[in-house]
Amino acid sequence: MNKKLFRSMLALPILALGVFSGAQAATLAQIKASGTLRLATEGGYPPFNYYKEKTLTGFEVELGNALAKAMGVRPVWTTISFDSLLIGLDQGKYDLVIASHGITPNRLKAVDFSNPHYCSGGVLVALPGGPKTVADLKGKVVTMGVNTTYLKYVQDLPGVGSVKTFPTTNEQLQAVLSKRADAMVLDRFNAIDAAKVLPGKLQLGDIIFPERIGMAVKKGNAELLAAVNAALASVQKDGTYAKLSKTYFGQDVRCR
Repeated sequence: MNKKLFRSMLALPILALGVFSGAQAATLAQIKASGTLRLATEGGYPPFNYYKEKTLTGFEVELGNALAKAMGVRPVWTTISFDSLLIGLDQGKYDLVIASHGITPNRLKAVDFSNPHYCSGGVLVALPGGPKTVADLKGKVVTMGVNTTYLKYVQDLPGVGSVKTFPTTNEQLQAVLSKRADAMVLDRFNAIDAAKVLPGKLQLGDIIFPERIGMAVKKGNAELLAAVNAALASVQKDGTYAKLSKTYFGQDVRCR
């Protein structure tokens, strides 16, 4: 089970119980008048949001700073435990949460999400020249972890030749490297790390089970949501997003 999935599960009871206070959210006009955008994140999830010594940094933190600049305001950050972030948002403690929240139907009942600021999910990993797409898996052997999130998804894919399971990711990788399997499915960012450790030996293919990650605003704060989406589109268009993404991940991680 990956960390994002585990954190999603932790958040479910809070959202389901409907304990949010309904406090008034800051409007876009109020944010502009104050000159500050109050952002919140976890601060303990590298490389997305974390402390480097005493400085808050990471892909999402730098992206949040760029969004504030595009909106013409100054970013002011709060860090808080992941399972308290959306509660604090509803209580009006900050305006925007950017902390690798997967956009799920359950969360959409409690908050409004921006357009995704990156995509994760299950990626095909193979030797160079191996399968890149679901269509390429026809008749192929795919290796998966026992009881992992993506196992049943892979087993249900049409055309897959067979699925071999192993207890650890390292054993899966070794099966691919030794050609005992044609491909494996790995979380996107774990796959990026594996490719860095084994330069030139692995090929990353399509995201075949996508997970869209978004920024949260208080439910119904439509003007702020529109402004955040416009700022995100702006930094993606002007090259700021691509530069940050390649700095942290070696590739552009926006949703395609």
